[in-house]
Amino acid sequence: MLRFLPQKNKYIVEESEFSFSKELPIPKHIAIIMDGNGRWAQNRRLPRVAGHKEGMETVKKITKHASKLGVKVLTLYAFSTENWKRPNEEVNFLMQLPVDFFDTFVPELKKENVRVEVMGYKEFLPKHTQEAVERAMEETKNNTGLILNFALNYGSRAEIITAIQSLYTQLQANQGNINEITEDTFADYLMTGFLPTDLRDPELVIRTSGEERISNFLLWQIAYSELFFTRAFWPDFDEQALENAIASYQNRDRRFGAVKNEEESV
Repeated sequence: MLRFLPQKNKYIVEESEFSFSKELPIPKHIAIIMDGNGRWAQNRRLPRVAGHKEGMETVKKITKHASKLGVKVLTLYAFSTENWKRPNEEVNFLMQLPVDFFDTFVPELKKENVRVEVMGYKEFLPKHTQEAVERAMEETKNNTGLILNFALNYGSRAEIITAIQSLYTQLQANQGNINEITEDTFADYLMTGFLPTDLRDPELVIRTSGEERISNFLLWQIAYSELFFTRAFWPDFDEQALENAIASYQNRDRRFGAVKNEEESV
């Protein structure tokens, strides 16, 4: 349990119940719902887009620190299929943000050996956004370190429907049997299918801003993920906050529906 001290419209982590340890397991895959950019800006009487811009600086900090800690995959919920409902000015800014972000950050990512991936319905993004995304992926494709995976124009329900449609088409083409479908084969058709099998499902999901819901994010993949909610807005989420979230994960009893010994089943 974290306690927060309000200070100048910012939530500061005061203390954590758990201590982070590099000696304990670090999640191989962390997924983050980056929430609270707009409220961060409004609390400072700034336009909402100022919060999104500051949020990109947080992405840089958290990416570097996650890589330093040994995280293998960092999946960030950047823009959902429902976010198109926002005001046009905000949507247009968000579509320009990847262009500015990648143009300035890709050299650093290459230096850090970070590989960029983007999952979602990229074909519906504006052309300039698509080009920035493809360029970042191309320029970092040979990097072998942390995979920085952006969920951009992504929605999990749509992802699952698309996977079903693709799998059905493949079965028909090969005259396959529906009984051939397993959890593993279905997972191959999800948007995380490009990842190695042992890295597809996040061990830890973090959501900032105090909201405690999943918001159509990785519904299949997070079946057994540990969830961590923090009141800190995304622009305020820093390296210490990431370590606090991991410390909480390190102190969870992950049993995946089983029990560890006979005593626990009594």
